[in-house]
Amino acid sequence: MELLFSVAKVSKYASRESGDTLEMTERPHGGLSMVLVDGQRSGRSAKAISNVVARKAVQLLAEGVRDGAAARAAHDYLFTYRGGKVSATLNILSVDTRSGTLVISRNNPAPVVIRTTEKGVFLLDEPSKVVGVHRQVKPIITEIPVAVGTVIVVYTDGLQHAGSISGSTGLNPAAIVAELIDDDIWDASQIVNTLLDSALELENGRPKDDISIMCMSVVAKQSDDTRRLNGRLPL
Repeated sequence: MELLFSVAKVSKYASRESGDTLEMTERPHGGLSMVLVDGQRSGRSAKAISNVVARKAVQLLAEGVRDGAAARAAHDYLFTYRGGKVSATLNILSVDTRSGTLVISRNNPAPVVIRTTEKGVFLLDEPSKVVGVHRQVKPIITEIPVAVGTVIVVYTDGLQHAGSISGSTGLNPAAIVAELIDDDIWDASQIVNTLLDSALELENGRPKDDISIMCMSVVAKQSDDTRRLNGRLPL
Protein backbone atom coordinates (compact mmCIF):
# COMPACT_ATOMS: atom_id res chain seq x y z
CA MET A 1 0.00 0.00 0.00
CA GLU A 2 0.94 3.63 -0.28
CA LEU A 3 -0.62 6.83 0.96
CA LEU A 4 -1.30 9.76 -1.37
CA PHE A 5 -1.94 13.15 0.19
CA SER A 6 -2.65 16.62 -1.11
CA VAL A 7 -3.69 20.06 0.14
CA ALA A 8 -5.04 23.18 -1.54
CA LYS A 9 -6.15 26.54 -0.26
CA VAL A 10 -7.33 29.84 -1.66
CA SER A 11 -7.97 33.14 0.09
CA LYS A 12 -11.22 35.04 0.25
CA TYR A 13 -11.57 37.31 -2.78
CA ALA A 14 -9.78 40.65 -2.37
CA SER A 15 -8.09 39.44 0.83
CA ARG A 16 -4.31 39.33 0.65
CA GLU A 17 -3.95 36.73 3.38
CA SER A 18 -5.89 33.57 4.13
CA GLY A 19 -7.22 33.04 7.63
CA ASP A 20 -6.68 29.29 7.23
CA THR A 21 -3.44 27.55 8.15
CA LEU A 22 -2.31 24.15 6.87
CA GLU A 23 0.66 22.42 8.49
CA MET A 24 2.19 18.95 8.27
CA THR A 25 4.62 17.03 10.47
CA GLU A 26 6.10 13.57 10.59
CA ARG A 27 5.13 11.50 13.61
CA PRO A 28 8.09 10.27 15.70
CA HIS A 29 6.74 6.70 15.77
CA GLY A 30 5.96 6.60 12.06
CA GLY A 31 3.46 8.25 9.75
CA LEU A 32 2.47 11.87 9.40
CA SER A 33 -0.13 14.34 10.58
CA MET A 34 -1.80 17.17 8.70
CA VAL A 35 -3.33 20.05 10.65
CA LEU A 36 -5.97 22.42 9.28
CA VAL A 37 -7.08 25.48 11.26
CA ASP A 38 -9.62 28.14 10.27
CA GLY A 39 -9.29 31.29 12.41
CA GLN A 40 -12.29 33.43 13.34
CA ARG A 41 -13.24 35.91 10.59
CA SER A 42 -10.73 36.29 7.73
CA GLY A 43 -7.57 38.10 6.74
CA ARG A 44 -4.61 38.99 8.92
CA SER A 45 -6.38 38.74 12.29
CA ALA A 46 -7.73 35.29 11.43
CA LYS A 47 -4.29 34.20 10.24
CA ALA A 48 -2.76 35.17 13.58
CA ILE A 49 -5.30 33.00 15.37
CA SER A 50 -4.94 30.00 13.07
CA ASN A 51 -1.15 30.18 13.22
CA VAL A 52 -1.18 30.01 17.01
CA VAL A 53 -3.42 26.95 17.05
CA ALA A 54 -1.65 25.13 14.22
CA ARG A 55 1.82 25.70 15.67
CA LYS A 56 0.81 24.37 19.07
CA ALA A 57 -0.82 21.25 17.59
CA VAL A 58 2.09 20.51 15.24
CA GLN A 59 4.65 20.99 18.01
CA LEU A 60 2.93 18.45 20.23
CA LEU A 61 2.29 15.94 17.46
CA ALA A 62 5.97 16.07 16.48
CA GLU A 63 6.86 15.28 20.09
CA GLY A 64 4.71 12.15 20.07
CA VAL A 65 1.60 13.50 21.79
CA ARG A 66 -1.57 11.74 20.67
CA ASP A 67 -3.95 13.57 18.36
CA GLY A 68 -6.76 14.06 20.87
CA ALA A 69 -4.41 15.38 23.54
CA ALA A 70 -2.74 17.72 21.02
CA ALA A 71 -6.14 19.12 19.99
CA ARG A 72 -7.18 19.71 23.60
CA ALA A 73 -3.87 21.40 24.38
CA ALA A 74 -4.22 23.65 21.33
CA HIS A 75 -7.69 24.65 22.56
CA ASP A 76 -6.41 25.35 26.08
CA TYR A 77 -3.59 27.47 24.68
CA LEU A 78 -5.90 29.59 22.51
CA PHE A 79 -8.45 29.94 25.33
CA THR A 80 -5.74 31.21 27.68
CA TYR A 81 -3.90 33.30 25.07
CA ARG A 82 -7.02 35.21 23.95
CA GLY A 83 -9.15 34.94 27.09
CA GLY A 84 -11.86 32.85 25.47
CA LYS A 85 -12.79 35.68 23.09
CA VAL A 86 -11.80 34.20 19.73
CA SER A 87 -12.50 30.85 18.10
CA ALA A 88 -11.00 28.57 15.47
CA THR A 89 -11.90 25.30 13.86
CA LEU A 90 -9.28 22.56 14.12
CA ASN A 91 -8.90 19.31 12.19
CA ILE A 92 -6.06 16.84 12.50
CA LEU A 93 -5.75 14.09 9.91
CA SER A 94 -3.09 11.48 10.64
CA VAL A 95 -1.77 8.20 9.36
CA ASP A 96 -0.25 6.26 12.26
CA THR A 97 1.96 3.52 10.85
CA ARG A 98 2.55 2.01 14.30
CA SER A 99 -1.15 1.29 14.86
CA GLY A 100 -1.97 0.92 11.16
CA THR A 101 -4.82 3.41 11.37
CA LEU A 102 -6.01 6.70 9.96
CA VAL A 103 -7.02 9.10 12.73
CA ILE A 104 -9.44 12.00 12.20
CA SER A 105 -9.75 14.62 14.94
CA ARG A 106 -12.58 17.18 14.58
CA ASN A 107 -13.21 20.47 16.31
CA ASN A 108 -15.14 21.75 13.34
CA PRO A 109 -18.88 21.89 12.51
CA ALA A 110 -18.02 21.13 8.88
CA PRO A 111 -18.19 17.37 8.21
CA VAL A 112 -15.43 15.11 6.96
CA VAL A 113 -15.98 12.99 3.84
CA ILE A 114 -14.83 9.37 4.09
CA ARG A 115 -14.86 6.57 1.55
CA THR A 116 -14.14 2.96 2.53
CA THR A 117 -14.57 -0.27 0.62
CA GLU A 118 -17.05 -1.55 3.20
CA LYS A 119 -19.28 1.52 3.61
CA GLY A 120 -18.77 3.54 0.45
CA VAL A 121 -18.91 7.33 0.83
CA PHE A 122 -20.25 8.74 4.09
CA LEU A 123 -19.90 11.78 6.35
CA LEU A 124 -18.51 12.31 9.81
CA ASP A 125 -21.00 14.99 10.84
CA GLU A 126 -21.54 14.53 14.57
CA PRO A 127 -21.95 17.99 16.18
CA SER A 128 -18.52 19.36 17.07
CA LYS A 129 -17.40 22.45 19.00
CA VAL A 130 -14.75 24.88 17.84
CA VAL A 131 -11.68 25.59 19.97
CA GLY A 132 -10.92 28.71 21.96
CA VAL A 133 -14.21 29.90 23.46
CA HIS A 134 -15.53 27.16 25.77
CA ARG A 135 -13.73 25.97 28.89
CA GLN A 136 -14.23 22.26 28.29
CA VAL A 137 -13.81 21.21 24.66
CA LYS A 138 -12.89 17.78 23.40
CA PRO A 139 -12.28 16.74 19.81
CA ILE A 140 -14.35 14.05 18.16
CA ILE A 141 -11.91 11.26 17.29
CA THR A 142 -12.52 8.68 14.58
CA GLU A 143 -10.04 5.92 13.83
CA ILE A 144 -10.23 3.59 10.84
CA PRO A 145 -7.83 0.94 9.53
CA VAL A 146 -5.39 1.84 6.77
CA ALA A 147 -6.75 -0.10 3.80
CA VAL A 148 -6.65 0.19 0.03
CA GLY A 149 -9.71 2.06 -1.21
CA THR A 150 -9.92 4.50 1.69
CA VAL A 151 -10.26 8.23 0.98
CA ILE A 152 -10.57 11.02 3.55
CA VAL A 153 -11.32 14.65 2.69
CA VAL A 154 -11.20 17.43 5.29
CA TYR A 155 -12.13 21.03 4.53
CA THR A 156 -13.08 24.39 5.99
CA ASP A 157 -16.58 25.83 5.73
CA GLY A 158 -15.61 27.98 2.75
CA LEU A 159 -15.90 24.86 0.58
CA GLN A 160 -19.17 23.73 2.11
CA HIS A 161 -20.84 27.12 1.62
CA ALA A 162 -19.47 27.90 -1.84
CA GLY A 163 -22.19 29.44 -3.98
CA SER A 164 -24.79 29.58 -1.21
CA ILE A 165 -24.86 33.38 -0.99
CA SER A 166 -25.53 33.75 -4.73
CA GLY A 167 -28.61 31.55 -4.48
CA SER A 168 -27.01 28.24 -5.43
CA THR A 169 -27.82 25.16 -3.39
CA GLY A 170 -24.14 25.05 -2.48
CA LEU A 171 -21.52 22.38 -2.98
CA ASN A 172 -21.95 18.72 -2.08
CA PRO A 173 -18.39 17.48 -1.47
CA ALA A 174 -19.50 13.92 -0.70
CA ALA A 175 -21.32 13.61 -4.03
CA ILE A 176 -18.26 14.91 -5.90
CA VAL A 177 -15.96 12.44 -4.13
CA ALA A 178 -18.37 9.58 -4.89
CA GLU A 179 -18.45 10.55 -8.57
CA LEU A 180 -14.65 10.67 -8.75
CA ILE A 181 -14.36 7.24 -7.16
CA ASP A 182 -16.93 5.89 -9.63
CA ASP A 183 -14.65 7.23 -12.37
CA ASP A 184 -11.72 5.33 -10.76
CA ILE A 185 -9.95 8.52 -9.68
CA TRP A 186 -8.04 7.91 -6.45
CA ASP A 187 -5.24 10.45 -6.66
CA ALA A 188 -5.52 12.86 -3.73
CA SER A 189 -4.37 15.85 -5.78
CA GLN A 190 -7.06 15.24 -8.42
CA ILE A 191 -9.72 14.97 -5.74
CA VAL A 192 -8.59 18.19 -4.05
CA ASN A 193 -8.30 20.09 -7.32
CA THR A 194 -11.73 18.96 -8.52
CA LEU A 195 -13.36 20.07 -5.28
CA LEU A 196 -11.60 23.43 -5.35
CA ASP A 197 -12.40 24.03 -9.02
CA SER A 198 -16.07 23.19 -8.39
CA ALA A 199 -16.21 25.65 -5.51
CA LEU A 200 -14.55 28.44 -7.49
CA GLU A 201 -16.94 27.87 -10.36
CA LEU A 202 -19.91 28.36 -8.02
CA GLU A 203 -18.25 31.50 -6.66
CA ASN A 204 -17.50 32.86 -10.15
CA GLY A 205 -13.82 32.84 -9.28
CA ARG A 206 -14.37 35.20 -6.32
CA PRO A 207 -14.64 33.10 -3.16
CA LYS A 208 -16.54 34.77 -0.35
CA ASP A 209 -14.56 32.91 2.28
CA ASP A 210 -11.20 31.22 2.61
CA ILE A 211 -11.30 27.68 1.20
CA SER A 212 -8.90 24.97 2.33
CA ILE A 213 -8.99 21.25 1.54
CA MET A 214 -6.79 18.33 2.49
CA CYS A 215 -7.10 14.73 1.32
CA MET A 216 -5.52 11.36 2.01
CA SER A 217 -6.13 8.28 -0.13
CA VAL A 218 -4.77 4.75 0.24
CA VAL A 219 -3.95 2.88 -2.97
CA ALA A 220 -2.06 -0.23 -3.99
CA LYS A 221 1.68 0.35 -4.02
CA GLN A 222 2.69 1.86 -7.34
CA SER A 223 6.30 2.94 -6.87
CA ASP A 224 9.46 2.41 -4.83
CA ASP A 225 9.96 3.24 -1.15
CA THR A 226 11.02 6.84 -1.79
CA ARG A 227 8.89 9.48 -0.10
CA ARG A 228 8.06 12.52 -2.21
CA LEU A 229 6.40 15.84 -1.47
CA ASN A 230 5.36 18.33 -4.13
CA GLY A 231 4.11 21.87 -3.69
CA ARG A 232 3.12 25.06 -5.45
CA LEU A 233 3.04 28.46 -3.73
CA PRO A 234 2.00 31.48 -5.83
CA LEU A 235 3.61 34.72 -4.62
